[in-house]
Formats: sequence, structure tokens, C-alpha cells
Amino acid sequence: MRITLRHAVAEDFEYCQRLYFAGMKNIIEELGLDMAAQTATFSEQWALEQVRIISADGSDVGWLQTDVREEGLFVGQLFVVGPAQGQGIGTEVMKQVIRESAGLNQAVSLAVVKTNPALRLYQRLGFRITHHDDRKFYMTRDPDAAGFP
Repeated sequence: MRITLRHAVAEDFEYCQRLYFAGMKNIIEELGLDMAAQTATFSEQWALEQVRIISADGSDVGWLQTDVREEGLFVGQLFVVGPAQGQGIGTEVMKQVIRESAGLNQAVSLAVVKTNPALRLYQRLGFRITHHDDRKFYMTRDPDAAGFP
């Protein structure tokens, strides 16, 4: 399977929003978050210049949002459509992000809800927990981390 990333266009907003809420529905309910507030927050945080659409063999299967910060590359969002989950797409996308960031000698960081199964993926890819709060683990992968995937 060939995984590619393309820069998003404004018309991708609804696709990304739909995937976000399909993927986050259980977590939003589990954490008792207000859906209206989450919808407003999504619109504020979705930044076109930071979003790339994930394609597998030419079909859109997800999206990624990254932001270059002083401390390195921050992965804000990564979503893969339900039917395409479990096929290694998220792993391959994260490997691409790690390679991009390592090429610039930058760390990759992210935050993941403690109950999100993606936590295991990030640990497998060499991310370490730097701190946490009541809901999330904050993780970093240094550019020179051993065991590059």
C-alpha cells in the first residue's frame, strides 16, 4: 500500500471535521466534554496550513495536523477512517513525520488521551512520556532516539 500526504485545501475542512468527531466520539463522552464546545474548538484549532490529507493507494483515508514550534514538530491530530484502521497507515504516517523531523534535527511531540489505544503505537515508535495531566500523556521523540522505526 502506498501512503502519501497532500496539503489540505479549504474544501477538506468538513472531511476532517467528520473524521475527528467519528474518532473522538467515545473519548468526548468518556471525558464528559461538551459537544458544542468541542465543535467550536475544532473550528478554531483546524489550521489549513498545518493540515495534510492522508491517502492510501490514491484514496483519502485520514488527515494529519502538525505545527512547527520552537521545541520541534508538534503532532496535533492524526485520524484514519475506521475501515482503514489496523492496516499500518497511522504507523507509516508517523514514521514519515519522524523522518521529516529527524532530517531537520527536531524532536516530535504530541499529546494523547490516556485511554487512546494509539498510546501503544507512539511508545512502539520511540516516544517517551515527558509529563501528564488528568486526561493526557504528553510525549516526545528526540531526533536521535535509538531504534529509529
